[in-house]
Amino acid sequence: MKVVIIEDEPLVAKNLTRLLKKMDGTIEVLVVLDAVASSVKWLKENEHPDLLFMDIQLADGVSFDIFNKVKIETPVIFTTAYNEYAIRAFKVNSVDYLLKPIDEDQLQLALDKFKKYFGQKNNGIAEQFKSLLENMQNNSTPKFKERFLAHYKSGIVPVPENRVSYFVKDVVIYLVTTENEKMITDYSTIDEIEETANPEHFFRANRQSIIHIDQIDTYKKHDTGKIEVHLKCDKNLHLDVSREKANAFVDWVSR
Repeated sequence: MKVVIIEDEPLVAKNLTRLLKKMDGTIEVLVVLDAVASSVKWLKENEHPDLLFMDIQLADGVSFDIFNKVKIETPVIFTTAYNEYAIRAFKVNSVDYLLKPIDEDQLQLALDKFKKYFGQKNNGIAEQFKSLLENMQNNSTPKFKERFLAHYKSGIVPVPENRVSYFVKDVVIYLVTTENEKMITDYSTIDEIEETANPEHFFRANRQSIIHIDQIDTYKKHDTGKIEVHLKCDKNLHLDVSREKANAFVDWVSR
């Protein structure tokens, strides 16, 4: 069975690939794609697989944009970090959905469902996606992540956004929790986080860090124009808001 994974988090894609090969030795992951644009290009230029695994929120848009640009007859299993509020439309129209972090038992059930009901291509899946897209246009879906994945001990954990104190880049990008636990993420740039973090809750302080509004303890202005922010998770730590962002920060905090 040939599979394509559309997922912009390398850690998730790697784990999903490992689980699929563990569950079914006949599965061949043809490619991992991380954006709408690259997915459209690949699907236009290659024979479609037997099954697509598709994240909902990608780096350059939502995966449903793909269906507006290329005809897909292949069944899809969605993967998402969102809760059921974002999934109501998917449950009826797609093969299945998997909530991140992907559970091995749930993945097995989804594969079994695919093999039982979608064993052959061209079985009306296009009509299902047409209905799905219509549903999506009539339902407001969350645009921002509610959980962020990070390495913890020997595994991967989902960290709810209200447990995130800040993100900081120091060679790698760390997620620091409200309990001051420092975890490595799989993000390569702060820009990636900024694109998917809710701007109501998170602020890009400078090139290296993003902070959560509920974790601000105090802040003070300097003569240089910068703002020094002290966070609740670590009284000895402060992060600087750049001079260029100082006014926007004050507006954000006092809104």
